[in-house]
Parts: sequence; C-alpha cells; structure tokens
Amino acid sequence: MIRFISMRLLQAIPVLFAMSVITFAIIQAPPGDYGDYLRTQMITQGNASPAAATAAAEQYREQNGLNDPMVVQYIRWVTGIVTRGDFGHSFYYNKPVSEVVGERLPRTIALALASHFVASLLGILFGILAATRQYGWTDTVLSFISFIGMTVPRFLLALIVLYILAFKLDVQELGSFYSSYWGGQPMSWNKFVNLMEHIWPVIAIAAIGGLAYNMRVMRANLLDTLGAQYVETARAKGLPEHRVIMGHAVPNALHPLVAYQGVVMPYMLTGEIEVAIVFSLATVGPAIVGSMGIGDTYVTATLLLVLGATLIIGNIIADLLLMLLDPRIRVGNQ
Repeated sequence: MIRFISMRLLQAIPVLFAMSVITFAIIQAPPGDYGDYLRTQMITQGNASPAAATAAAEQYREQNGLNDPMVVQYIRWVTGIVTRGDFGHSFYYNKPVSEVVGERLPRTIALALASHFVASLLGILFGILAATRQYGWTDTVLSFISFIGMTVPRFLLALIVLYILAFKLDVQELGSFYSSYWGGQPMSWNKFVNLMEHIWPVIAIAAIGGLAYNMRVMRANLLDTLGAQYVETARAKGLPEHRVIMGHAVPNALHPLVAYQGVVMPYMLTGEIEVAIVFSLATVGPAIVGSMGIGDTYVTATLLLVLGATLIIGNIIADLLLMLLDPRIRVGNQ
C-alpha cells in the first residue's frame, strides 16, 4: 500500500510540472498585466493624468518584475514554491498568495465535499430504485431528473434559483455565508443553521450534475449485474430479493462509480465555482475570475494549480477505494 501511494505521488510530479507550465503560459497569453489595471484605476478613480498613471504603472512593473520575460517570471514562481513554499505575492490583495488561497480554498473544498456527499448518496439510491423498478413510473421520474441534471448548465440553474430567492421569495443577504448578526459570533448550533440557510442552494445546484451521472451509471451497471449468473444462483438458493440486490449485486455494480471518484472532486469544484460566481460567495471561483480580469498572475496560477492537484489526489483516493472494494486489485498491487 505504501509503495503504491509513493509511486503514484512520484508520478504526479511531472504532471504537476507540465500543468504549471501550461497554466502559466495561458494566463500570460492575453495582452496586459496588473500594471494596466493599476493605470486605469489611477485615471478613473484617482483623477491622475494619463502620463502620471503610465509612469506609476511602469515603475510598479519594474519593482515587481512584470517586465521580465515570461520564462523568468515562471522560474521565479516555481523556484519559490519548491524551495520556500512561497506561491508569490498577490498584487491586488497586497499579501502572500498562500494567505489568499488559505482563506478561500477550505470553504471551496468544504462545499465541494458536501455536494459530492449529496450527489453520491442520492445518485446511488436513485440508481438502485430505478434499476429495481425498470420501466415503471419511478424509473421514468428519476430518469427525467437525471436528464435535467445532465443537460441544464449549472450556472443557468444558479441564475434561476437566485432570481426566485431574490425577487419571488424576497430572501435577504444573498452572497454571504452568514447573516450580518452572526458575522462575528463564535460557532454554535444556531450559527450553523444560519450557514446552512445561506449555502444550501450552492450545494444543491453543484450536486445535481454529479447526482445525475451517479444515478445513470448505477442504474446501467446494476441492471447488467442483476442478470449475471451468480445473482441467479443466489436467488435459486432462496435468498430474499433485498439480500440478493444489496449483498451481491450492488457491491459489484459500484466499481465504475468508485473509479469515477477520481474526477468527481474537480467536477464538484468547478460546479461550486460556477454557482459561487453567480451567488458572489467568497470562495475560489470569484477569486479566479477576478484575478484573471486584473492580471493578478500568481493568484490565478496558484488557484488553477491547486484545482489540478485535486484531480491527481482524487485519482489516488479512487484507486485506494477500489483496492479496498475489490480483492483482485489488492493482490495485483502486492
């Protein structure tokens, strides 16, 4: 087990390196940088003359290395990560990037994990119900829900829900994790309830795509498994139908879903990002969009690199879960 994990982590190093190169190059490809944003702000909000704003922006570029070639900037960024754990300095927030990420990433991962839990639990349950009631009204209704979840973009669902909450139900204080009263209060049960009242739309919308996928895969695989010979043998022995399904068919139908967990975390993170942008929550999503818009390079590159790392971690976790579920995989990796 330890050897397997060590090999996978070593294999992840070149993948992360290639990902960092591609990410940094894409971020630097569009024209303009933070100096241009600073110049615009000085003219529009500081009433500075164009000449003075241009001179100040150029001075800022020289001081922060923005005039250096892209290769030099990349090497400086990667060297800081490898040698000092330094992800650079945020131009906009004027503090280390690690602090910016540290403030937003835990909230994002928590919301993504909650969405993943809801999507997996309900998706597997709905898949079992649909497969055991094939072509019935239950299967039809659940298949329609799956179709909606797979086809309707999550940002569109977020806009619809936001419109209903804001204009039809007159819900106040959208775009925050807590009501203003609970802002500085220590965590308590009432504050947790208030948190759930604010974030349930994000969890529900982010989870619906994963729920639809889990249900479709579970239904299809369970239908194949129910026709297998060992399932017929279990029935011939006189086992109750619920034991045949839950004890023999379902565990074997779970293999593709467990393998899918390798990509589900990035999928849930992107879903949370889409919804968080619409609801303006202080998570990774708005930070990525905002930093890209103003040229805060190191914030954007670090956040995208972290999201890529979740894909690698998710695949390792999925492989470990498969090893626990299937003895044949354990034997093959010994």
